Amino acid sequence: MFIEANLRNVTLDGLPRLSAFAEDVGFDGLGHSEVTRDPFLALTIAASNTRRVRLTTAVAIAFPRSPMIVAYLARNLQELSRDRFVLGLGTQVRAHIQHRFSSEWGAPGPRLRDYVESLRAIWDTWQRGVPLAYQGKFYSFTLMTPEFSLGPTEYPPIRVQIGAMNPYNVQLAGEICDGVRLHSFVTPEYIRDVIWPNLRAGAARRGRSLDGFEVMAGGFIATGATQAEVDAAREKVRYRIGHYASTRSYLPVLEHHGWTDTFGQLRELIAAGRWKALASVITDEMLDRFCAAATYERLPGVIRDRLGGLVDGVVLPMSEELYAHRDRMASTVAELRALAPASRAPSVYG
Repeated sequence: MFIEANLRNVTLDGLPRLSAFAEDVGFDGLGHSEVTRDPFLALTIAASNTRRVRLTTAVAIAFPRSPMIVAYLARNLQELSRDRFVLGLGTQVRAHIQHRFSSEWGAPGPRLRDYVESLRAIWDTWQRGVPLAYQGKFYSFTLMTPEFSLGPTEYPPIRVQIGAMNPYNVQLAGEICDGVRLHSFVTPEYIRDVIWPNLRAGAARRGRSLDGFEVMAGGFIATGATQAEVDAAREKVRYRIGHYASTRSYLPVLEHHGWTDTFGQLRELIAAGRWKALASVITDEMLDRFCAAATYERLPGVIRDRLGGLVDGVVLPMSEELYAHRDRMASTVAELRALAPASRAPSVYG
């Protein structure tokens, strides 16, 4: 199984040291989510301090950036890292796109399709020297002069993954992308019952095989050197689940488990301004479905039981605490890497 360390909680000045540490202890890749920092910036630092690990925006928010801007960023990182870069893109939700980024929203699934296809048209123009003539419903690119063309590269086409949870975007991933990055707010049951059938449907629409396609796991992970550390991390996850469960975009996951009433309870707390009380609504049963909680030594077994045969990769949060347990982390990562990915589980593909 592919094991990735997410760098979102690492400070900028800590990125060189912890990126190199992750590579040293055996992680296959480094990812960076776009929360309070530009993931392209963070991965540029990581690329300069590693030699082997894959580097993925996990995910970069697409719509506030022109596909042309992202096309340049992705090619620059591909060349800096010597073909270790994977572009992960996500839509975010309406409120953030409109009111935090002041960008356009509407038909996010079809817009994301247009986004990915326009990126590939731009890269193709650079690679083959053909005229840029992309005309989509949401994006149009028709100008590329020699001065601004990056020209051909020795590396293969940049791999594109998208963050997806709703059926349209999951099918879109299966149809035109190289992988899907599942949101933390999913359960093993939702991956089995909703994600995989829609991936297969998308792939069938294009008549493509899912060989080589990658499913990067969703779900939360609470881990630590001691059970006390695990329990503390688990309670932090409880609040994050409450936050996501209060957002309408993630309601389908609650509905799949029969937890629809939880959404109403959380919305009432938010209306009253009681944000800190969100965790109180999340039961232990819900927490256990969303979160894999175990010490470093027990974590591989827990991940195997929860996600074996369902995903191709698992994401662990990188932190200073992991750095303090080099040998234990090396052992844990080695055991996680030995787990069978979904690509070796024909029963999942159906």
